[in-house]
Amino acid sequence: MDSTLVAVVGLIIVALSFDYINGFHDAANSIATVVSTRVLSPGQAVIWAAAFNFLAAFLFGTAVAQTVGAGMVDLHVVTFTVIFAGLSAAILWDLITWYHGLPTSSSHALFGGYAGAAVAKAGFPAVILAGWTRTIIFIFVAPLIGMTVGFLLTVASQWVFRRSTPHRVDRYFRKGQLLSAAAFSLMHGANDAQKTMGIISGALVTGGYLQLQNGKLPIPYWVILLAYTAIGLGTLSGGWRIIKTMGQKITKLQPIGGFAAETGAALAIYSATLFGIGISTTHTITGAIVGVGSTRRLSAVRWGVAGQIVWAWLLTIPASALIGAILYRVFLGTFGTR
Repeated sequence: MDSTLVAVVGLIIVALSFDYINGFHDAANSIATVVSTRVLSPGQAVIWAAAFNFLAAFLFGTAVAQTVGAGMVDLHVVTFTVIFAGLSAAILWDLITWYHGLPTSSSHALFGGYAGAAVAKAGFPAVILAGWTRTIIFIFVAPLIGMTVGFLLTVASQWVFRRSTPHRVDRYFRKGQLLSAAAFSLMHGANDAQKTMGIISGALVTGGYLQLQNGKLPIPYWVILLAYTAIGLGTLSGGWRIIKTMGQKITKLQPIGGFAAETGAALAIYSATLFGIGISTTHTITGAIVGVGSTRRLSAVRWGVAGQIVWAWLLTIPASALIGAILYRVFLGTFGTR
């Protein structure tokens, strides 16, 4: 078998492994609120989330995949070794943070690992600054949007139902949370699966199996289906350590709050996906949960836990970039300059 084909197939397998771990690591994003409010059991919740993760394949475009595949790192300097090192760094960081129960961004781990490996090969000119500007901005903007929308939705819902009994409110929002959890899972799949699609298509370009079309990266339909399948299966497996942090340790949630957090985060991610911005779904839902908790009182949010999460967010890109650069040097002896 041709060595280039072997390398491309191997990279596709590694990319899909990352996509699976992304779903596994980020399952908490989709189901923590609906599990903590006891609207669904953990088993029911992962099936619900995984189904809508996959359904997103038929509803959204590939704008985020374009940005990740060809808009953040110069494809002219990308080799199989760069891609492999970047993916491996993201997988390693995801597993480290999963072990410690920290809801960090799989997306930022991928961006950092990929960029770190590219810089190790060709220096900082390998990084396309224009593609990074929006990503860096949204490290701070995404959780703020989630926090603001979650806060406002909770306040508005409480005002609308101010004359209803707690039992009736709880009943309404338990049903509503099924819809909000589905909406968030759709957007989680739509934004996160596209990042793997971009990496796989970039590997196909590097191997000569695809060509850029007017500077745009073509995304084959079979790549789309594989990416959404992998992230759905990962979500189905569930990252239970992080689910406990998201659903219980930050603040105590009721169905009305769970609905507001999921809806607010879904709207924020939808907006970013339309504009091709690969944001952190983890940051967004975490911010929304904090916003919901703060409607009761500021002390309802466990700020110590939130602070640990923020530090993990800030460390993700530089840490994964460093790991990616180190792995590039390690793998260089195995793959050479390919």
